[in-house]
Amino acid sequence: MATNIGMMDSAYFVGRSEILSWINSTLQLNLSKVEEACSGAVHCQLMDSVHPGIVPMHKVNFDAKNEYEMIQNYKVLQDVFNKLKITKHIEVNKLTKGRPLDNLEFMQWMKRYCDSVNGGALNYNPLERREACKGGKEASKKCGASQPSAKTSTAAAPKSQSSHNPRRNDLSSVNSANQSVKASKPPPSSVPAYDEQITELKLSVDSLEKERDFYFAKLRDIEILCQSPEIENLTVVAAIKRILYAADDDPSVVAEAQAMVSLQQKEALSPIVETSSEEKMNSDSQKRKCIVNYEVDSTLIAALSPRQRLSEATDVHCSGSPLVTY
Repeated sequence: MATNIGMMDSAYFVGRSEILSWINSTLQLNLSKVEEACSGAVHCQLMDSVHPGIVPMHKVNFDAKNEYEMIQNYKVLQDVFNKLKITKHIEVNKLTKGRPLDNLEFMQWMKRYCDSVNGGALNYNPLERREACKGGKEASKKCGASQPSAKTSTAAAPKSQSSHNPRRNDLSSVNSANQSVKASKPPPSSVPAYDEQITELKLSVDSLEKERDFYFAKLRDIEILCQSPEIENLTVVAAIKRILYAADDDPSVVAEAQAMVSLQQKEALSPIVETSSEEKMNSDSQKRKCIVNYEVDSTLIAALSPRQRLSEATDVHCSGSPLVTY
């Protein structure tokens, strides 16, 4: 049973026309666009068709027009998912806005799930189940009214043609005038082509918005990380902020950030050089002190008299110094 399906799965390559024909045949509806199911009521009944009795259809509202009414339908759908232990995430905010791409992707997942469920209701009566819903009867009437209207239009065509046969000769001049007016109007076959182009443009806009939101979320995560107190004062973080908060698309901003990082590296190496120079100065001063002390001692010894020198040697002899020989 498919609950989590990857984005590269074949289910997400099913076309809109196939999705619409599947919905209309399963639930006996007459939807012309996938985003018409954005209220969530169609999703609830699709789950009821494969799991009979698990969906409380009396809580489903087919007449939901406002966002809060649609949210109630999606709450019912989420409860059904929880009962069946389905981990599929429902993006309610995007679905209720009626975006074609988001509704198409979720409906593609619904079709894949319903196809994967074995033992569904073979004798499912969608009209009877929809009567318990709010606005379900009206939805069934719309579907039922659209089908007889098509039949009556096709049946009325030959009748009108037969009734107008006696007047053909009288209205020949009027028909010629009407033909000139119809020639100036655009053919009705071009209208579906424009609708398809509009739908494709909406899908491309939705995909671009989704990609924009993805990269914006990544940049926001980087910004939150840079604002943490542990690393906020680092030079690398400051360089990253310099790039994030740049107002214009200026290539010099990257160069400035690199300069900040390189300057910080030079400052980190400079104390080592200073300490080595201080050590050299200290060693040189100690050598100078030793030389000065030696010169002072030699001058003092030269200034002593011969008797003082002899007394000092006697002191050394009395002290038992090994430097004096007997």
